[in-house]
Amino acid sequence: MDIFNLTSSDPSTFILMGIPGLEPAHVWISIPFATFYIIGLLGNFMVLFVVGKEETLHKPMYLLLCMLALTEIGTSTSIMPKALYIFWFNLKGITVGGCLTQMFFLHAGSMMHSAVLLTMAFDRYVAICNPLRYTTILTNSRIAKLGLVGLLRAVLFILPLPLLLSRLPFCANHVIPHTYCDHMAVAKMSCGDITVNITYGLVTAFVVMGLDLMLIALSYILIIRAVLRISSKTDYQKALNTCTAHLCVMLMSYPVGLFSTMIHRIGEGIAPHVHIILANLYPLIPLMLNPIVYGVKNKELHGKVGKYIYRMCSHWDTDFKFA
Repeated sequence: MDIFNLTSSDPSTFILMGIPGLEPAHVWISIPFATFYIIGLLGNFMVLFVVGKEETLHKPMYLLLCMLALTEIGTSTSIMPKALYIFWFNLKGITVGGCLTQMFFLHAGSMMHSAVLLTMAFDRYVAICNPLRYTTILTNSRIAKLGLVGLLRAVLFILPLPLLLSRLPFCANHVIPHTYCDHMAVAKMSCGDITVNITYGLVTAFVVMGLDLMLIALSYILIIRAVLRISSKTDYQKALNTCTAHLCVMLMSYPVGLFSTMIHRIGEGIAPHVHIILANLYPLIPLMLNPIVYGVKNKELHGKVGKYIYRMCSHWDTDFKFA
């Protein structure tokens, strides 16, 4: 327990400890984290590249996939490079400004991610419940505007978090038992009153995320009602398949995110290393699996990605033979 008694001689610097209790295994723990991160980056950049190159994919659904990919890349990149520096090089120091900036991008990215999932639910609702008006209701420009609204919402709701923390006193203890600057992990290091921080964090999580989940649930209630009215078995199956990927993405995102949010408040009996490992997996699992889920379930995207992979493999094979 001496690790928690460390102090920083520089008042403008925090110390991120990584995963307390598992320091000797940091290098081994970094292997799956780095693997998930690299695979996720490759998969999401491939989606962005293919959608950007193929004009036939310049549709609302694929624009939403690009928004999801950009959000996941940004959220995971806000924390993983620093976490890997800690695991590999023991570089634990981070400036207060850097810490608050990391926190902002992490939580704003998570909120933007929720906004994109909500927009995707609305997209599926219109596609199934009002297919004849789909192209007039959901245009590319309207999707872009909805994305901008989601981004502004994330900035406006998350910006107070680092501002509130910047006003708190951090006396002698500048050690954060975490791999990144999570809002509550930093707040708990303060020797001041953090009631406002706790309240605002909870209200933001439950009002914003809760509202998104309620609207997503409403969309799926209407979708299920419409699907049950379909008499054709083929059309029935097709309608269900259009929602499967989105449901999988939500199941990979919301449960772990809500668990990570609540564990700071009510998870005193849970081992810290369990919480920290889950908190790091929260942005990594969707980053890695979402391109796979949509690549498998969406035949059009699957075919386009397969075409580019085949071209690249053929090009490399030709270069290797000439070499």
